[in-house]
Amino acid sequence: MIVGVISDTHGLLRPEALAALRGSQYIIHAGDIGDSQILDKLAAIAPLTAVRGNVDHGAWAHKIPATNVLEVDEVSIYVLHSLQELDLKQEAVKFAAVIYGHSHVPKQEVKNGVFYFNPGSAGPRRFKLPVSVGRLTIEDGKIEARILFLDPNT
Repeated sequence: MIVGVISDTHGLLRPEALAALRGSQYIIHAGDIGDSQILDKLAAIAPLTAVRGNVDHGAWAHKIPATNVLEVDEVSIYVLHSLQELDLKQEAVKFAAVIYGHSHVPKQEVKNGVFYFNPGSAGPRRFKLPVSVGRLTIEDGKIEARILFLDPNT
């Protein structure tokens, strides 16, 4: 199962991000969407789970949960925007992965047996941080992850 992961679009869905997500069998948006039309475009590629970020306001955003739990190919995933707002001990509730955004910094690490993944920001460039999305490959209960840099200058 190929899962595309995107975050921090802030109202900008780059053509490069759409191209990188094509072929995904599922997509996760980890918040700071910025515009409901972004969700429509992502959902046209694959089934979509999204969470609300701190810049997501208005009637459209109130319908989006702040956190979400999903199971993909027998792997349980907890999704939220800001890792600082994580209020669960992931290893205690047995989530295999935590997907988050907010920092605009792509990162992947395993802590206490839980995989933490931030795809970075796919929207407007912030400071000198890269523009990126992520790809998870889930097979036989295992997760392989890649950060896909969208700007060759990063």
